[in-house]
Amino acid sequence: MTTFEAEVTAFMLIKTTPKWLSMAVPERMRAFETEILPALEDVQGVRSRFYDTEFYNARVTDVWVWEARDHGSLQRLVDALRETPFWDTYFEVLDLLVGVENGYARNYGVAPLATVDNT
Repeated sequence: MTTFEAEVTAFMLIKTTPKWLSMAVPERMRAFETEILPALEDVQGVRSRFYDTEFYNARVTDVWVWEARDHGSLQRLVDALRETPFWDTYFEVLDLLVGVENGYARNYGVAPLATVDNT
């Protein structure tokens, strides 16, 4: 099994559109599987996680976290998503926050500042 080393992480803050919400859940899943996922199949070097936030936030309904092996992979991913109904038809992309985990630690040669679970 290959280890996934992410160089860059993107937090995609999105909001569902009325069009997406007007669809029944099975229709949403079918649209996602047939209209969005196929466009991402050719994008290599990325993985994602999806978080629902609508029960805590009125503006951002979901956060899609993307990890990419390099900046080029992330750029190809965003380009691919923009060519699907995901972008501005089913979801409004409110913000895209891109960062490098512990970038300051790498730049300054210091240990990363993080918390640990002490339980």
